[in-house]
Amino acid sequence: MAQPNRNARQWKFLDIFTAMFFSLVLLFFLLVFTPFGDPLADSGRQALLLSTSDLKQRHRFVSLVELGKHRQPIDPCPPDSVDHMPCEDPKRNSQLSRYMNFYRERHCPLPDEMPLCLIPPPLGYKIPIQWPESLHKVWHSNMPHNKIATRKGHQGWMKEEGPYFIFPGGGTMFPDGALPYIDKLRRFMPIKGGIIRTALDMGCGVASFGGSLLAEGILTLSFAPRDSHKAQIQFALERGIPAFVLMFGTRRLPFPAFAFDFIHCSRCLIPFAAYSGGFFFLFFEMLLIYSFLISTSFVRCSMKKYWIGFADATYFIEVDRLLRPGGFLVISGPPVQWPKKEKEWEELQAVARALCYELIIVEGNTVIWKKPDRDPCLNPNEFRIGLCDESDDPNVAWYVNLKRCVTPSFINGGYAIGKIPGWPERLLRAPSRALIMNNGIDLFQADTRRWATRVAYYKNTLKVKLGTPAIRNVMDMNAFFGGFAAALETGPVWVMNVVPARKPLTLDIIYDRGLIGVYHDWCEPFSTYPRTYDLIHVASIDSLTKLPGSRNSSCSLVDLMAEIDRMLRPEGTAVIQDSPEVIKKVARIARVLRWVTTINNKEPESHGRGKILVATKTF
Repeated sequence: MAQPNRNARQWKFLDIFTAMFFSLVLLFFLLVFTPFGDPLADSGRQALLLSTSDLKQRHRFVSLVELGKHRQPIDPCPPDSVDHMPCEDPKRNSQLSRYMNFYRERHCPLPDEMPLCLIPPPLGYKIPIQWPESLHKVWHSNMPHNKIATRKGHQGWMKEEGPYFIFPGGGTMFPDGALPYIDKLRRFMPIKGGIIRTALDMGCGVASFGGSLLAEGILTLSFAPRDSHKAQIQFALERGIPAFVLMFGTRRLPFPAFAFDFIHCSRCLIPFAAYSGGFFFLFFEMLLIYSFLISTSFVRCSMKKYWIGFADATYFIEVDRLLRPGGFLVISGPPVQWPKKEKEWEELQAVARALCYELIIVEGNTVIWKKPDRDPCLNPNEFRIGLCDESDDPNVAWYVNLKRCVTPSFINGGYAIGKIPGWPERLLRAPSRALIMNNGIDLFQADTRRWATRVAYYKNTLKVKLGTPAIRNVMDMNAFFGGFAAALETGPVWVMNVVPARKPLTLDIIYDRGLIGVYHDWCEPFSTYPRTYDLIHVASIDSLTKLPGSRNSSCSLVDLMAEIDRMLRPEGTAVIQDSPEVIKKVARIARVLRWVTTINNKEPESHGRGKILVATKTF
């Protein structure tokens, strides 16, 4: 009688077990370390919320406020919410995937999940110190967070001194101050002369680099996530430096293509050439361990080969999308000639060569590259980089995942450095990208004239303190071509131009003018700390709550104005334009927000029935 083949049965069982093991491991990591599992977690949290909240009561309260039938002021939020950012809430976001820092990106609660209350100032809050003195010192009591001063004081970031935080102007890579560091850069880049105007500082700390560049006529938008340093962007904005809370993770950054003349990273620790992220590292580590357990040399060798060869230039490609042709990229710190970072440094140089970047200089731990001023040239490379499909709009960047393809400029380099007018000529000259719109040049010129007249009316008739030291940080919530900001350029202000993501994407034209801004959907909270703007301006506020091409609202005007209140400093100003009917509703909501308001006619030169509400936020 033949004996059964015991070895065959053993290998069959091992094959089944191996397949099940790999499947479970893959499912586990997909759910835990990638965004795929987040909808499941979100649905569970939402179900719990909906089962414990009275949504009908909230909706009824909002309706009563809009109708003017609720006249009592909205209650303040709890004292521990003084620095609350709804979309960057560490407690809420800690439940999300760590893969490519997904959990540090924007993750907003639904409007019904957010308590309708007013963020209070911290105990001892004072009206901020005015510009330009604020560049060098701010009140300690306005942001009593000593962590950065304790950890980074020896690097010149900031230090506590009596009732103030003092900012010597240093940073991790320039502890002696940003000015000597900028002097080093100017030997290789045209810092002066208006050639470089818009800059992006990634991982900016307290934004001393961007603050120092203002004296050179360079307008820098600095960003950093809400991380272990906690309040770095809050300090930057309190100083009067343009800044924004943002994480370079899984999505495109919320800016148009070819926006920045100069992009800077000083020890920002962004893995430009390779992301050794959680999922791939842990997954392949598990495969390697299991391959040892089953003693399969083929699996071990294959996985080792794949892992060693894994390199991903996605972050560098996104920087390339944002950098204007002919623009400059500066990276200081790791991995540039950094001990034990030789492999990463080689990969970074390989990506730059693949995209035909011109190496200007490597000096110490600083490298400067210049982007080609023509359509992308691609050298043979190990990163499998190709050109983006023509169907991909490089200006669409609101909740769009990062892409591993290079964006062509399409307009023959018409907005390359050296071809676009220098600063300040570019502010008032219609850029080539305006030609893409129907009657774009005429619209641009009419918009510029209209806002010059309207801003003069704000100052002279409505007595808004624009052009005085009382107003430094300004936001335009519905910027279009940036005409409002252009009319303010001679004053001591900077303007965050916000282009609603559901409206025509005109933010590229704003950057071509030498101004800065972001995309945003106003049915979500903005990525900034409370009390960061002196003046918030919005034309056609009701349109920000509407679905495109519809009269139906996708969110509440009450929630939108509560968000304006969160961003506005005590004694700050809101200027809101709309129809008489909408302004009447806005005034009713302003009353429960504790604002002091006046309603005014539009400027005499303007046509239409519009009204202007000017409000002051009280403590």
